[in-house]
Amino acid sequence: MKMQSPVLKLTITTAALIALTVIYLALADSEYLRLFAEPNMLVANIRDMGIFGPMLIIGLMSIAIVLNPLPSAPVALAAGAVYGHTWGTIYVVAGAELGAILAFAIARWAGYDLTRRFFGETGTLKGISSQNALTTLVFISRLIPFISFDLVSYAAGLSPIKAWRFAVATLLGLVPVSFALAHFGAEIGNGDYRALVGIILVIGLLTIAPILFRFSRRHGPDPKPENSE
Repeated sequence: MKMQSPVLKLTITTAALIALTVIYLALADSEYLRLFAEPNMLVANIRDMGIFGPMLIIGLMSIAIVLNPLPSAPVALAAGAVYGHTWGTIYVVAGAELGAILAFAIARWAGYDLTRRFFGETGTLKGISSQNALTTLVFISRLIPFISFDLVSYAAGLSPIKAWRFAVATLLGLVPVSFALAHFGAEIGNGDYRALVGIILVIGLLTIAPILFRFSRRHGPDPKPENSE
């Protein structure tokens, strides 16, 4: 008897979750997990990799996004410390974009059909079914550092947003925060701790600007009606 597609997907998804859990536990018992907790060790390993250092950054960023408990900020700081503002930002964006697409693809393949069956076409985002609205929501979430990058990627995979829209919105939203982290890492690597204040201000601005814009649009004064003669 041929196994039905939903059963097959559920089986594969369960096996994948178990595999990811085993991988995380294995990393937790090894020295590799220390790469995410000790910036100096991470910087040293990246430098020791030579021309393969960028591949390590991209790989670690991707892993940190797919495996939610792992932090990605230390990798971004280390990238800036080793490669500076520009190339550090490029490597961080590449790794984060790859990880986001992988997380999106996992959620889309494993859970999208099931989500539609229970919640309808709008998925778990009730009232937000427009492609433009979903794209804007993903973009704004990328600008707010305190919203989980990983969870947004998985949640987007369960929504009706088109894959290319998710990828573009994520890429555009990634650049400002990635540059801020890489710049901070570069300045710390140069021993300039005064940059901390500027980075905090930039991240704070990126956090509150979308909120203030949304608030002003919703609670601002209504446009005056034109006088009809």
